[in-house]
Amino acid sequence: MRPLAERMRPTTLDAYIGQQHLVGPEAVLRQAIESGHIPSFILWGPPGVGKTTLASIIAARLDRPFHTLSAINSGVKDIRETIQKAEKQRFFDRPNPILFIDEIHRFSKSQQDALLGAVERGTITLIGATTENPSFEVIPALLSRCQVYTLEPLEIDDLKGLVQRALKEDDYLKKRDIAVQDYDAMLRFSGGDARKLLNILELMATAPVEEGETLSITNEMVSLRIQQNLTRYDKSGEQHYDIASAFIKSIRGSDPNAAVYWLARMIEGGEDIKFIARRMIISAAEDVGLANPNALLMAQTAFEAAVAVGLPEARIILSQATVYLATSPKSNATYKAINEAQATVRQTGNLPVPLHLRNAPTKLMKELDYGKDYKYAHDFPGNFVAQPHLPDELSGKKLYTPQDNPTERKIADRLRQWWKGIYKY
Repeated sequence: MRPLAERMRPTTLDAYIGQQHLVGPEAVLRQAIESGHIPSFILWGPPGVGKTTLASIIAARLDRPFHTLSAINSGVKDIRETIQKAEKQRFFDRPNPILFIDEIHRFSKSQQDALLGAVERGTITLIGATTENPSFEVIPALLSRCQVYTLEPLEIDDLKGLVQRALKEDDYLKKRDIAVQDYDAMLRFSGGDARKLLNILELMATAPVEEGETLSITNEMVSLRIQQNLTRYDKSGEQHYDIASAFIKSIRGSDPNAAVYWLARMIEGGEDIKFIARRMIISAAEDVGLANPNALLMAQTAFEAAVAVGLPEARIILSQATVYLATSPKSNATYKAINEAQATVRQTGNLPVPLHLRNAPTKLMKELDYGKDYKYAHDFPGNFVAQPHLPDELSGKKLYTPQDNPTERKIADRLRQWWKGIYKY
């Protein structure tokens, strides 16, 4: 019997769960599908939100030949053979084939280069799926030829609805008397991954029960059976994000012992060292921040050194950077500052740039007072002069608040001296 996640895979857009910003009635991707003309594109989102399902639905809806490759076990030879098949199909006036590549971020530069000509000529329509930021992992030449659509994590109601739908519609489950008493544990262990959630439901459905009795799924039951059935680290999905999360939270929690343990789990599991090092760069900026500005330099240097050296020696570099980050003082002040700034932008819209801060490259602009009254900081003692830099509507709004550590205490002292009572530091 096929796994429950496969049995429950939707085959139409109307049955597809979530991502209404892409496939809702007026959404851009839905309109492209209904027009019959879709561009090559990349679906970027966390695991289990429907990237593969959406690609197969699109191919069926447009009645296109559908070829699939996995970046884990496909090489340049496989790509070229698939493109040759697509060219033959076009020769016989068949519809333009769709090539779906799962985990396209794992393709090397040469593998991605092999796709360029076929994508540009329209021999194939490429649909790539990735859990990694395409800006980092897809070569610019290929990225420029593709749209990027971001898939969002599924909502709790979507996930609960998926479970109820499986209990009602699946040929095997609907024959059993199953009642879900608690959802918390199922949702927590699945981490928002629909495929993982259905795998958990299928595992629960195998629990023994007396004939004629209802199988009640509770938090306690889920926790017990999941712990008994934990698989080893799976870099393609299952524990991948759980262990990466534990790694970052151990760094954030200043626990070098735990951080190195989770690092070892990822290395022993065959995790891509670039994946590990990228998350360390993010942690250096988000969790250590200005409490130790050198942390970001350390993380970036570790990334470059680990990639240059490769395994097994790269593990030493990653360990050094991990311990450095974990033992550094912590501050998320700059992380909070950009969040607050973006929230302010969304609330206040596109406020005009004050005239004295505007560029004035033309005579007309100068006549309109662009740049008038701007004070050049380097002309003043200490290279500082108090003048407004925010739009008038946001005058005095403080977005960055230094935290209580030696480095940021010095920053706070400077800001108080410079800005007196304007920003209330």
